[in-house]
Amino acid sequence: MRGRRAAATAALLAATMTAALAAGCTGGGGGGDDGRGTPEESKPGTSPSASGLSVLAVKIDNAPTARPSTGVDAADVVYAEQVEGGLSRLMAVYATRLPETVGPVRSARESDLELLRQFDRPTLAFSGAQKKLLPLIDKAPLKAQTPGNAADAYFRASDRQAPHNLYLRPSKVMPETPGEAALTTGFHYGSAPDGGKATTSQTVRYPAARFTFTWSKPRDRWLVGMDGAPATTSDGKRMAAATVVVQYVKVRQSAFRDFLGNNTPFTETVGSGKARVLRDGRAYDVDWKREKATDGTAFTTGDGTPVNFAKGQVWVVYTEAP
Repeated sequence: MRGRRAAATAALLAATMTAALAAGCTGGGGGGDDGRGTPEESKPGTSPSASGLSVLAVKIDNAPTARPSTGVDAADVVYAEQVEGGLSRLMAVYATRLPETVGPVRSARESDLELLRQFDRPTLAFSGAQKKLLPLIDKAPLKAQTPGNAADAYFRASDRQAPHNLYLRPSKVMPETPGEAALTTGFHYGSAPDGGKATTSQTVRYPAARFTFTWSKPRDRWLVGMDGAPATTSDGKRMAAATVVVQYVKVRQSAFRDFLGNNTPFTETVGSGKARVLRDGRAYDVDWKREKATDGTAFTTGDGTPVNFAKGQVWVVYTEAP
């Protein structure tokens, strides 16, 4: 009898632990799931809360089937990077305005950790990550917010298929709007620099994706195109940037792979190199420098003069040097 009771108790404890571990997991995408909404493992450890307000960064799905996105137009900065299979993914950074909803939310990458070091303990919202990356996220100086530890902040849209249907309510993870002071990007804003070349369009190509930025004089903005089509938000607004930075960087293989075995590219954002800044219908070929991960990125002319950006949303597209 005692043996049967002990066996039953052990089985109950095992079932309870299994349920608890399962509750901590979340559906996601990219390196953190199998592309069909099944998480490989997605609940990271959570870093201690930041002292003071920092930016909210959200990883946003940019596969063709995930478009149009929601809330990207409210971001102060949008970073575009190459991921597995030559596709692209976005990271939207919010400081001066928090939209009601952002998404579709997808998984984090190793490159994100280096990029986010420029901010003071930012909040990173993402669906999950490749399981070998989770310990690095846990150790990073950021506050990780996933469906596993902030379930009430996320919801699944009924009009889309997983994994392209996960959305974030920013107000559930940020107590208030961080404010402009949180944007420690190193960017300078002001009047346009001298020189430059009149430019109507700029295209950046990845192996399986491309971005095109077309100057609109009536809107005083660069209209965003993706894969040959106008990029719009879910409410029909055309995505548009005041400044576009095409930043030439080294993109190398990382130690991580997706569920198909494709290597995850690592985009090196610390270092120096060349960039092209688009503003006011002109293109400026400049230098960029970021000495260490905790620094912002300085964009300068040949004599070291900071290059001013136009006030408004900035898109930074990372790509390998031609």
